Amino acid sequence: MSYKKVLVAVDLTEESDQVLAKAKHVAEQDGAQVSLVHVVKPIEHVYGGFGAVGLAGDFSAQMATLEQQAVSHAQEQLAKMGKDIGAASDKQFVQVGSASREIHRLAEEEDIDLIVIGNHGRHGLGRLLGSTANGVLHGAGCDVLTVRVALED
Repeated sequence: MSYKKVLVAVDLTEESDQVLAKAKHVAEQDGAQVSLVHVVKPIEHVYGGFGAVGLAGDFSAQMATLEQQAVSHAQEQLAKMGKDIGAASDKQFVQVGSASREIHRLAEEEDIDLIVIGNHGRHGLGRLLGSTANGVLHGAGCDVLTVRVALED
């Protein structure tokens, strides 16, 4: 099967290079357009519950600043990756939310026919497939290629 639009989901770890290399190989074989996506977890999910206890607005502003810094950092990293893999700047997406939901939504909006995502598979059901990769696989409306990333010991 040949692909026209490939979406590469990266977590910005060192293992992302392995995912990018596989995606680049597939895209070059098919002459496909490559898009990149990184999903930032909302700060309230990272520091769950703090907003619900009615803490001062100062704390909420700090959380919003942290989230914006995470988004800015991700945009910088995607720009570097985009140059390496040939993804145009308008095909580099940083989303905030649930990784699998945002990847599905973007894949549908961009009419993607292949999603490439890394698979760490460290424990439990994750031994078969990481939780994000598993969520992407089970809800995708297109093909999904999971790349088994080699973890450094």
